[in-house]
Amino acid sequence: MSAEPRINDRIRVPEVRLVGPSGEQVGIVPLAKALELAQEYDLDLVEVAANARPPVCKLMDYGKFKYESAMKAREARKNQAHTVIKEMKLRPKIDPHDYDTKKGHVVRFLKQGDKVKITIMFRGREQSRPELGYRLLQRLAEDVADLGFVESNPKQDGRNMIMVLGPHKKKTEAMAEARQAQEARKAEAKANPGKSQNAADAEDAEAQPAEEPAEA
Repeated sequence: MSAEPRINDRIRVPEVRLVGPSGEQVGIVPLAKALELAQEYDLDLVEVAANARPPVCKLMDYGKFKYESAMKAREARKNQAHTVIKEMKLRPKIDPHDYDTKKGHVVRFLKQGDKVKITIMFRGREQSRPELGYRLLQRLAEDVADLGFVESNPKQDGRNMIMVLGPHKKKTEAMAEARQAQEARKAEAKANPGKSQNAADAEDAEAQPAEEPAEA
């Protein structure tokens, strides 16, 4: 069955409940009268509720209606956000500097509204000390608790131990905040033309999703 509504001469009923161009209720009228009014207004008669008794029809510019509907659907798809799962790999005996760097990436991913899969990689004799990985994952979860939560508890997967962190903010919220921050920076740049372009570019780059860092 076609999703397209019946319009004008394709409507085959003796009478319709007519809605005017501005949404006003005209009432039940013969189909011929409704088609006559459509010609007077230079509009289309569109069946908007075929299962009603009698069917409900509205006077409208159908071509314009279809175009606006398509644009709204396109905009909705454009603004639709999908949560992405990023991955961060750590060694159980990671040094403090590397840990801070890795944590910084996790913080950025969570702020962007993405999930983060944390993988602790054990090598050699480290496999006999799973508690090292568990403690490291617990520490990381506590350090980013204001931005994310443990969605999947630490579990052993062969030589690795895996935990998944989920963001407190939804992806759409994170995207909206990023847009607002970018607009605020642009407004500030206009108000302060002396600000260096390099600094502005650096701030914009910082707001963009980063490439996943290499394994430590």
